[in-house]
Amino acid sequence: MFEYFPTAPYTWNLSVVATLNSGGLIDEVDRACRPIKDAASAGEDAGTTDFLRAWTALTDQLVGQAEDAEKAGHIRTAGQLYFRANNYLAQAERMLAHSSPDRVPTYRRMLEIAQKAFDTHSPRVSRVEVPYEGTTLPAYFSQAPATDDGPAPVIVLVNGLDSTKEHMYASNHWEELAARGISCLMLDQPGTGEAIRLQGLTARIDTEVWGAAAVDYLESRDDVDSTRIGIVGWSLGGYYAPRAAAFEKRFALCVAWGANHNWGAVQRRRKEREGERPVPHYWSHVLWVWGQEGSEQDLDGFLAFADDVHLDGVVENITVPFLIAHGANDRQIPVDYAHRSYEQAVNSPKRELRIFTPEEGATEHIGLDHLPHVSVFVADWVADTFAGLKD
Repeated sequence: MFEYFPTAPYTWNLSVVATLNSGGLIDEVDRACRPIKDAASAGEDAGTTDFLRAWTALTDQLVGQAEDAEKAGHIRTAGQLYFRANNYLAQAERMLAHSSPDRVPTYRRMLEIAQKAFDTHSPRVSRVEVPYEGTTLPAYFSQAPATDDGPAPVIVLVNGLDSTKEHMYASNHWEELAARGISCLMLDQPGTGEAIRLQGLTARIDTEVWGAAAVDYLESRDDVDSTRIGIVGWSLGGYYAPRAAAFEKRFALCVAWGANHNWGAVQRRRKEREGERPVPHYWSHVLWVWGQEGSEQDLDGFLAFADDVHLDGVVENITVPFLIAHGANDRQIPVDYAHRSYEQAVNSPKRELRIFTPEEGATEHIGLDHLPHVSVFVADWVADTFAGLKD
């Protein structure tokens, strides 16, 4: 993996790589990171405010350029600038502690920039609300051009522990799907993105509940082929998505983009400092996500709760096509978990295990070191599988 900060923690370098592989430009990233090289050596938590300040300055510059381009009638140029600004600010916001006073204002600004990007860059992407237990789950819907000719298949794309629908948008996976005739619902499910930041909706083990809500919503749209609704989850989504597909039988396929087969066991490893952590301020973050903040002084109590976040006895219930995609050098989630998910999914009519190697790239966590390589593989598998279901 490219490591811009030679002496910085894994989390800092992961953010840089994720940014570059989601359409960031190396000159812009370098100009943001160069002033904070010393701060990067202070530890993964200490320098996050410096990280935010530097990347916000870059965002400000790009937004200013975009506004000037809009005034001049250069809408395509403006759209490209807003699209990259969303990417940069999303990565900076991800690094903050949830208790930071900067987090919610930064996130609200991300929402504004994303909307400007839709207007100028991605007119077929729009904000939607998914009804859920007396409230709604915020999402972005990419309406594939294929819907101009009738209902199209759709993928529900779900977050991991610390990503947001704005990261999904920046990844361009929705665009790869659209080019293959597939729409995409980029969902902030409970515990992620806007759902937790602005609505206080925390994660739940029984992900089939919000999975069902997503399907209900999609079935209400006349541009969706309700017989071909799939679910794809990256990182902790590699637990969320298979669990949802195991028990919500309306999903027609499932992809674990990172085989998070036993998240509880991973937490016990992290307590012993085994394996890398995805974000700074780690334990505070996971307790917040799962609504377990009262456990902060009793980490053992939280770990006992987390022991139930696993797929043993769950993936056996997946009865639809199932892809597990994993990096051989994933420093967060052991590659053995990918094999375990594959071996246990005995009732899937089409199960496939794809391990990305160091020789080809995409070998780190969810392929962030070569994200487009994994993205197109997943998109091709989804397209081929949907085509087979139609036949």
